[in-house]
Amino acid sequence: MKAICVNQFGGTDSLRLREIPTPEPGPGQVLIAIRAAGVNPVETYIRSGIYPNLPSLPYTPGRDGAGVIELVGEGVTALRPGDRVFTSGTLTGTYADYALCDAADVHLLPAKISFSQGAAIGTPYGTAYRALFQRAKAAAGETVLVHGASGGVGLAAVQLARAARLTVFASAGTTRGRELVMKNGAHHALDHRTPYYLEKALTQAKHGGFDIILEMLANVNLGQDLPALARNGRVVIIGSRGTVEINPRDAMSSDATILGMVLANATEDERERIYAAICDGLKMGTLNPVVGKEFPLERASEAHEAIMMPGALGKIVLRP
Repeated sequence: MKAICVNQFGGTDSLRLREIPTPEPGPGQVLIAIRAAGVNPVETYIRSGIYPNLPSLPYTPGRDGAGVIELVGEGVTALRPGDRVFTSGTLTGTYADYALCDAADVHLLPAKISFSQGAAIGTPYGTAYRALFQRAKAAAGETVLVHGASGGVGLAAVQLARAARLTVFASAGTTRGRELVMKNGAHHALDHRTPYYLEKALTQAKHGGFDIILEMLANVNLGQDLPALARNGRVVIIGSRGTVEINPRDAMSSDATILGMVLANATEDERERIYAAICDGLKMGTLNPVVGKEFPLERASEAHEAIMMPGALGKIVLRP
């Protein structure tokens, strides 16, 4: 099979298309013929060698994908060859023609959701759900600000928050991005490139501030987020690319909580509940993944460059 292989950590030129053996499923595993693979920012950090937990070389990147089950291993009864599925984890990487997965990380894909959309579910929706409901404990009637909302995780958060009856403010740096977040359920779209945009938004927020802020770029925004919180407000840090200076009094004055998170820290029980809820939302139509750009598998290096550029509009996907 064809697969993207990384033989050494470094720049995007380390992503090389290779011919490697097709894996075979063992007990409790399934082999998926990948029709689309999702690209996530964390995969660029791993490829660069700057992530805390690095795989052994060589490796094939990718956690998220969608396709058709090719083979099932011993003991797998809930899934069958021919099933349309998406993944929330993989043993061999999804930047490939085939991916080997634990059956617990494979979920049925509703017929109305395309394979490209299926590749946009695993990490973005899992991250957004855990941030909103398992870390921030979001409740109906609260007000949430989703920073950088036009990307994969941001749009997932907007859809999930709207379905849970929160009032949703969403920021994006382009006109197209703001149009996209409104189309996906935001009540208010903010231009985070304009001065005093948070101060203006606060005039429309209940309780004098935001109950929850989902932060995709904490090294830029966290210092401004804290004064914008309502009493007992929570900031959930989903992404950061450096350090930041804050005034602790901004957190003290509102009894604020700063919460960090990574999806990989979710327990087995939490992961089960995350994807059960997401699958329900997909079936009911409250969740509808947005795909921005698609690249053929051999152009994975371009996809890695694109995902680190500002102004994202939905999920970036590779097509084998």
